[in-house]
Parts: sequence; structure tokens; C-alpha cells
Amino acid sequence: MDLIKILPVIGYLGIFGIIFAETGLLIGFFLPGDSLLFTAGFLASQNIFDIKILVLITFSAAVIGDSVGYSIGKHYGRRLFHKRESFWFHPDHLLKAENFYEKHGKKTIVIARFVPVIRTFAPIVAGIGKMEYKSFLFYNVIGGITWAVMLPILGFFFGNLIPDVDKYLIPVVGLIIILSILPQAIQILKSREMRKQILILFLKPFRK
Repeated sequence: MDLIKILPVIGYLGIFGIIFAETGLLIGFFLPGDSLLFTAGFLASQNIFDIKILVLITFSAAVIGDSVGYSIGKHYGRRLFHKRESFWFHPDHLLKAENFYEKHGKKTIVIARFVPVIRTFAPIVAGIGKMEYKSFLFYNVIGGITWAVMLPILGFFFGNLIPDVDKYLIPVVGLIIILSILPQAIQILKSREMRKQILILFLKPFRK
């Protein structure tokens, strides 16, 4: 996705919709949240967006989205684990988020902001686990600040401080994407079963 071209077209409303969908709706797990936030901040440094309006939009979308995800988990609960796999929904993602939540506890709501897929399902798991909403909202707001506010600001200052920054934007966004998927890659490599499955998939084309 060429975010530099797409974001000015969709504007603030489109950015709000993407962040909201990724954090609050089951269909949003594939959306490019990290790179979108950073690129939007960069575009603000080029006077395409107002950085103050931008961070208000992204913060609101992230917090409201997570609250909707919490509500989905609270009202639909364990039924989601038995929902059939489809293009838009994969029960395995929910199981990964549940394991992540069990490992990190309430702070998952903050940490998960930086982990693709997990950030979509973590608030749902919090709702399923009947986490007190006041406690959830506290971590939700902290996560919204550290992710949906700090990433655009980082892109904004990056755009202002480095001459001809547009030449380096694609590598930087690529690095952000790599860093965001790195925790999941490490978890996969740690799992003997996952390593075995990857090896089987790799060797399959060479088998008769």
C-alpha cells in the first residue's frame, strides 16, 4: 500500500476508520496500523495534515476501537472461539491473544498495541475475561497514548529533522513493520511444534 498517496485521499475520516477497524473490529487485523500512524505523522510534517488534529483523531479511534472490542468480548464471550474460520475471522488469532493475555496480564492492553493481530484481539479477550472496565479503560488510554499518539509524533519530528526525509521513508516504514512482527516471529521460533510445521511446509515442494 502506497500510504503516502492513499492517506491524503482518505483524509482524517479514513484514518479514523482504519485505526478503529484494526483495534475494534474482527475484520481489522490485517490493516497497516503502525506504518499508517508513522506515515500520517510524516505527512503532517509536510503540511498535508495538522498534527494536533491528527493525534486527536488517531487517539480517539484507538481508544474507542479497543472499547468496542472489549464490548464484543464481554457480550459474545466464548462463542467466538467456536465461530467458524472465514476470510475475516480466524479463531487461532483469538487463541494467540488469549495466551498473550495470560502471559502479560492487564498490561497486555498496552503491549499489544505494538503487536499486529494481537492488538485486534486483546481487548476482546479482556472482555471475555470480565476485566473490570475501569481498569481496562486505564490501560486502554495509556496504550492509545503510547501507540496512536507517539507514532504520529515520531513521524512528524522525523519529517522535520531530516532533510529529504521522503527518500528514507520507505526503509523506515519497512523497519517499523519488521519490528512490529518480530515478537511473533520470536515466539514461533521458540515453539518446537511451529518450527516443525515450518520445516514440513518448506520441504513439501521437494517431496515426490
